[in-house]
Amino acid sequence: MFPPDTTADARDRAATVAVLPVGSHEQHGPHLPLATDAVVACAIARAVADAHPVQLLPPVTISCSHEHAAWPGTVSISARTLHAVVTDIADSLRRSGVPNLVLVNGHGGNYVLSNVVQESEGMALFPASGDWHEARARAGIETSSYSDMHAGELETSILLHTNPELVRPGWETADELAEDRRHMLTLGLAPYTRSGVVGRPSLASARKGEAVLAALVEAFPAYLRVF
Repeated sequence: MFPPDTTADARDRAATVAVLPVGSHEQHGPHLPLATDAVVACAIARAVADAHPVQLLPPVTISCSHEHAAWPGTVSISARTLHAVVTDIADSLRRSGVPNLVLVNGHGGNYVLSNVVQESEGMALFPASGDWHEARARAGIETSSYSDMHAGELETSILLHTNPELVRPGWETADELAEDRRHMLTLGLAPYTRSGVVGRPSLASARKGEAVLAALVEAFPAYLRVF
């Protein structure tokens, strides 16, 4: 999960865009690790960095996971703390000659990152909803983005491709849907799912995970052109 670069590597690359994976440390049901969102964000960021001239940063591994607080293992920080961490990182990068920062967000609950980007110069949030939509379609993800909220087909597919050793037995029978989650911001996720899963991981495959990452890598140059 950590880039192997030395300071000489960073100097020689002379990147003007850095990529920061932002994950979380929260329950992902009984079949995926607490670090799932960080693993996903790092997988996307690493694939992007392998294909494009950017500076890959180590991940932020704890973020805003308050909706998962009912489950053991979940750890959160406040939105204001995440805002401060990201803006401090961006300021530090500018001082070292890297004016642009792309946040690769692996956790849907990090709503504050959209505000950070809107308030900042030289910053973007990736993947956007359109990027995810295209990647899901190209990979043949069958579950809708709304139904596939947590530890479902998409996330399980990515981990089956990148880190199959992290996927526990039982994912083939872990499906659980929660189509009416209208009060989740107030109540958290616990009233809507017994296991913590919202989605259909039984439909996951390593092939789908590979195709998702490939589509996201192809979508990334549009962000470089913005800068």
